[in-house]
Amino acid sequence: MTTALFTHDDCLRHLTPPGHPERVARLEAILEVLETPEFAALDWHDCPLADRAELLRVHPEAHVAAVERAVEAAGDGWASIDADTHVMAGSLNAALRGAGGCVAAVERVMSGAAQNAFVAARPPGHHAEKTTPMGFCLFGNVSIAAKNALDAHGLSRVAIMDFDVHHGNGTQDLLWDEARCLFISTHQSPLYPGTGAQHETGADNNVMNVPLPPETGSQGFRRVMEAEVLPALDDFAPELLLISAGFDAHRADPLAQLNLVEEDFAWATERLCDVADAHAGGRVVSTLEGGYDLEALAASTAAHVKVLMKRGAR
Repeated sequence: MTTALFTHDDCLRHLTPPGHPERVARLEAILEVLETPEFAALDWHDCPLADRAELLRVHPEAHVAAVERAVEAAGDGWASIDADTHVMAGSLNAALRGAGGCVAAVERVMSGAAQNAFVAARPPGHHAEKTTPMGFCLFGNVSIAAKNALDAHGLSRVAIMDFDVHHGNGTQDLLWDEARCLFISTHQSPLYPGTGAQHETGADNNVMNVPLPPETGSQGFRRVMEAEVLPALDDFAPELLLISAGFDAHRADPLAQLNLVEEDFAWATERLCDVADAHAGGRVVSTLEGGYDLEALAASTAAHVKVLMKRGAR
């Protein structure tokens, strides 16, 4: 068994305005470290373009068409969907690669060709709601992958763990009434996008939000994971575990103040892999979300992927 890595050069062609935190350099920093000899055992694959049927598992046709129109309207510059979310000529293919990469990673893991997988793509996806691109995100990548796993592979229980510092409002919206999917989010609160309160529990108690105060730090994060998140995942007994891997909870990140370090992401990955070993045959698919300090992002991603590789080689 092995760890598959899905990425594509198209994800470097989604350009954002100068000074925007979600920039090409993020993926460049990640790929630079993953191309070193330490990661030589990774099984590299190109992200395919998601097809329309895959997008329509979670988004209505009107949403997809609106994104396409925005990209077309950008011409040789940018079109702004909101104050944070911008598109240009390369944005549509980049977003389709991110969604398609997540679906392909699930396919590879479900087929047994890989034990687990990491999708290094941008733009991220966990803020994209059913009809609203927002928070740098155009399509709900991890939700699309979850629905594919449920519908195409006949699974009855898929879990998503989102440890990005911002609440995954898009994933929550897209899977609110999907009883076969458990969505858990740890996130700083108060913080963008202002959602993710504990009382937001989904139509079938399939959503679990764990808001954390600023300055939570390593001990607080690990305590909450052990007391709340991991038991909930064990009770759900997922047949596949998906991770929205945002690394912006790092203490060096400019957008938040949870003050984690890369060892915390490695620890969380180990514990999540334990859950997958117990219930899902070790099947894990992780996809990149946030993380905006380049050095912290590269180091945290490396720590996360090292654990996946170690677990995949067992």
